[in-house]
Amino acid sequence: MDRWNGRVALVTGASAGIGESVAKELVRSGMTVMGCARSVENVQKLAAECQREGLSGVLVPFKCDLSHEEEILSMFAAIREQHEGVDVCINNAGCAHSEPLLSGETSAWKNMLDVNVLGLCICTREAYQSMKERRVDDGHIININGMSGHRVPNMAAAHFYSSTKFAVTALTEGLRQELREANSHIRVSSIAPGLVRTDLARRLEGDEIQDYNKFKMLEAIDVANSVIYALSAPPHVQVGDIRMRPVEEY
Repeated sequence: MDRWNGRVALVTGASAGIGESVAKELVRSGMTVMGCARSVENVQKLAAECQREGLSGVLVPFKCDLSHEEEILSMFAAIREQHEGVDVCINNAGCAHSEPLLSGETSAWKNMLDVNVLGLCICTREAYQSMKERRVDDGHIININGMSGHRVPNMAAAHFYSSTKFAVTALTEGLRQELREANSHIRVSSIAPGLVRTDLARRLEGDEIQDYNKFKMLEAIDVANSVIYALSAPPHVQVGDIRMRPVEEY
């Protein structure tokens, strides 16, 4: 991680769970981390925590709702003005609603598409443009995907959410192909965890989460460590797809 010391990373959904752990580990590695979330107060608390612990990097909180393109563009404009641009983009933010295909609310489906798919794409586009205009050719874009992006869970409440993660799988590979065609050495990775002990899992799984408490679930730090692994690979090595889940998960 030495080559990332002092460089700039964006972590979306940095207020809790996986995003919080990723942001802190990147700060620990000496990066300047833009941590964005709707609940910016939680990111501010995390920034103060990083400072108290004397970590070598710094966390800069940004309030941003990824379901609104204008807020994303304003955030990137502020990053450009204050920190020149981003070298690493961690697309972590996601939302999950328990809305089956046969009876789900359209507004909830739209919200999942806006954040999990469109928000990710807009952040990716703006991060790439930021790297390109500064001639950064060794940047890295990491999409926090999910095992639900590789197999459809037998749970009606998760079916639409799963479709957004399948989209992330396709978008990650599509991005790799476009970067290759552009003769870019910017790398792209997908990290797909199974069940992680986070609030998002509890919101999606509801009472069924109790069934999973019978075994040890992944922790957010496990996913953060995978992000560090992907970033730590030599510049000529592209870690394309990491799939991870608890040993006892179905």
